[in-house]
This record gives sequence, structure tokens and C-alpha cells, in this order.
Amino acid sequence: MATELGPRAMFVAGGTDLFPKLKRRQFEVEALIGLDFLSRQVRPGSHETELGAGVTLSAASGDAHLGSNFHGYAEAAGLVSSPPLRNAGTIGGNLCVDTRCNYYDMTYEWRKAIGFCLKKDGAICLVAPSSPRCWAVSSSDTGPMAMALEGLVTLVGADGERELPVAALYRDDGIDYMAKQPSEVVTALRLPAIEGNHSAYVKLRRRGSIDFPIAGAAVALQLEGDVVRRCRIVLSAVASHPLEARAADDFLTGKSLDEETVRAAAEIAAKPAKPLDNADLTHFWRKRMVRVVVEQAIALAATRTGGSRVKLLGQQTE
Repeated sequence: MATELGPRAMFVAGGTDLFPKLKRRQFEVEALIGLDFLSRQVRPGSHETELGAGVTLSAASGDAHLGSNFHGYAEAAGLVSSPPLRNAGTIGGNLCVDTRCNYYDMTYEWRKAIGFCLKKDGAICLVAPSSPRCWAVSSSDTGPMAMALEGLVTLVGADGERELPVAALYRDDGIDYMAKQPSEVVTALRLPAIEGNHSAYVKLRRRGSIDFPIAGAAVALQLEGDVVRRCRIVLSAVASHPLEARAADDFLTGKSLDEETVRAAAEIAAKPAKPLDNADLTHFWRKRMVRVVVEQAIALAATRTGGSRVKLLGQQTE
């Protein structure tokens, strides 16, 4: 159906992001293709855990296996929106959630009054008028965490099935933000079992519920005592795609995890983050807060290893 209808149709699972955008005429389609048939099971295994794309965010956040073995992922799922919407929203939907912008996520009448924006019906990006591209920001919470955990997604389309790293699912473009084909469906997420891997996700937003992230940090750590053997840091809501902090990963690997090292790693991780004036609160404050959420996420992940007890900024990590 998606192949035949092309841009006239869209997929819908929980619909928690899609339906409001249809109401605001951000999407204009003739048909919705329901994905209720997608698996809603979490399947633990010795080498990997598979989550059906239809697993709700509430189910993922409360799953005992995920909470024990992929704490950061369960944490990220539990921080999406509010309880009623987590009961409907799916993990596949959150991986594919649309990018956001203050000039885009408004009513049709508001957008018409300002002449629309590049992402929908307009000719320029109102955040950066001299830029040829759209700068809407990635707003997924589970996407960065799945990347930090080196997750893989299964895609099914008219041409068959394929698998790719979660990191390869995204493009750095506010409009064309997904690397999958429009007619492909995310059917599963696989999280590999990496011995000694511990993770955490810290989300910054104005309110403690409902709001999308305005900065966030997903961290996965392997520690040997207080020495980092492996590290992945991925930032949310500071670019048009989940932003990998590879330089910070390399800096931390092989080092003892103390407060000074963590602060230095957080500074390195924050450098590529370039928040713009297109989300809640001021962009220069959000830029400063990237360092803080990275510090907090590293501290949480380290505490969960049962080894290091790094505490930063007076925060009780557990």
C-alpha cells in the first residue's frame, strides 16, 4: 500500500505525534496505514534482546529484563512525554519521530501568518534564513540511547528485509531526517548483550513530564574497576539527528573515571552540539547544559556498574 500510494499515505502505530500534526496540517495525506500487526514482545536472548517495534513505551520502561540489562533504554522510554501517551506510543514510532522546531510545530493559522517555513509550505528556514537547509531538531529519546547501546533495527519494505545500525537510520537534515525508504517499516530493535555494559539517559526539559527534550545525553559504559574500557555518548535534541560524541568516547577510553576526567569528557562531548533558537528556552543556555547532562549521565552509568561512585554537582546518582 505504501509503495502504491507514495507520499499520499503515512504509517501510523500509536499516533501520538502523527495525529496532532495531522490536525495542524503539518502532514496532509489521503490514507493512513495501520501498524497494529507489529510485534509487541520483548524477547531476551543470550546474545541480544529483540524488541518488536509495536512494544509500547510504557511496556519498555517497565520491562524487568530491560531494566536489569539495558537500564538506560528503559529509562529513556520512561521519560518520553506523559503516562497516557507512553501507553499508546511505540518504540518504533519514537525511533522515527519527526524533527521539531518552534516555527514548525504550530497551528496552521500561526504558520500561515508568518509565511510558513522551509519544512512545510515555506521557502526559507526561519531559524537560519541564509541557510539552504532546515534546522529542525531530532526529538527522540530512545534513538540516542539505542545508538549508545549499539542497537540494530530491522526494516521491511516491498523489496524485502534489511538490518542496519540505529545510527545509520538518521540523516543530518531537518526535513529528510530518516535514511530508511518512506515505504519501509521498522519492525524490530535488537540490543546486543555486551558484558559489563551499563547505561543511563538524562533528559533536560522545562517540565518533568509531557515536554520533548531540549538537551539530553545517552551513555553506555564498560568499567574495569574505575578504568573505562568502552564508552558511547550520544546527545539528543541538539542537532537534526542524534549526535554521537566520538571524541569524548575516545578521550574517556582507558582513563580512570574521576570527577576531573568526567568534566573534561563532558566539555569535549558538548563541543559539537550547536543548539539553535528553535526549541524551548534559550539556545546559549541549552548549549551550556549539554555539558551538565553528559556529566550526570556518565555518573549514573558509572554508579550502576557497582564500581565507581562519581557524584557531580551535588547530585545523588542513585
